[in-house]
Amino acid sequence: MRVEVLSITGDTVRFLVEGIDVSLANALRRTIISEVPSMTIDDIFIFDNSSVIPDEVLAQRIGFVPLKTDLDSYVLPEDCECNSDLGCSLCRVVLTLDVEAETDIRTVYSGDFVSEDPQIVPASPKIPLTKLALEQAVRLEAYARLGLGKVHAKWQPVSEAVYQHLAEVEIDEKRCTACGMCVEACPRGVLSLEGGKLKVVDIYACILCGECVEVCPVDPAAVTQDMKGDTFLFTVESTGCLPPERIVTEACRVLVAKLDEFSDKIKRGETDEEIVDFVVGEQEARRLYSVGAGDFEKEEEG
Repeated sequence: MRVEVLSITGDTVRFLVEGIDVSLANALRRTIISEVPSMTIDDIFIFDNSSVIPDEVLAQRIGFVPLKTDLDSYVLPEDCECNSDLGCSLCRVVLTLDVEAETDIRTVYSGDFVSEDPQIVPASPKIPLTKLALEQAVRLEAYARLGLGKVHAKWQPVSEAVYQHLAEVEIDEKRCTACGMCVEACPRGVLSLEGGKLKVVDIYACILCGECVEVCPVDPAAVTQDMKGDTFLFTVESTGCLPPERIVTEACRVLVAKLDEFSDKIKRGETDEEIVDFVVGEQEARRLYSVGAGDFEKEEEG
């Protein structure tokens, strides 16, 4: 297997993986989306919310604000020894929001949060949360934790994680008339005329649309398209919680650990276990708490 990093631009990394099949490429993509931990607000205590947005809607908006994540300083709640519902300094970070419109209408942004850890802050300070009219206020305390995208989408560390087969474009120079029709038809700028000859200038942009082949006046076409079955082009865009290259590295680490575990089971002969009916266990739903809301069970009974 060969890996080549093509570009790292802002929150996006593009890299090429050669020597794998579709199953492994998709396993890596799914691991990137669902198995790399990121930090997100999971519990909220609302002390005052006189804005027009209800508590539960405001809590949902806050829950989807991506936070910059420090994987080296914090652990997943299920791996922490504190066994506390609200966590400890090793598995949670407390952020507070205290904003009031004193003189004019004011927009509350994600950047108004104050974190007890300067490293754990919203990835973007310009995400609007709500608007406050004169004398309205929002005061709350939020608890952020590490989590996995397979549990809830708010913990997904990426806004995009896709792969495609690498294209192969071949040009028969003996039959090509260099008319330029394929260059004009290509929507991605893959081909170009240079010195009176047709050349491939950006093979990574090719999406195998076939436009260049269809417009070629030569019969059969002097330009042919195909794909490499063992080479994939990945594009991964981070939400801002982690650098994109760190997300890919962590995903590879998790995937290798899972494969090692599976390999050990094969060696122990545990793959021959009898298949039993799958039972979905009941899991208590997590709540975004609001001070003064009372006891949930009593309210439901009433």
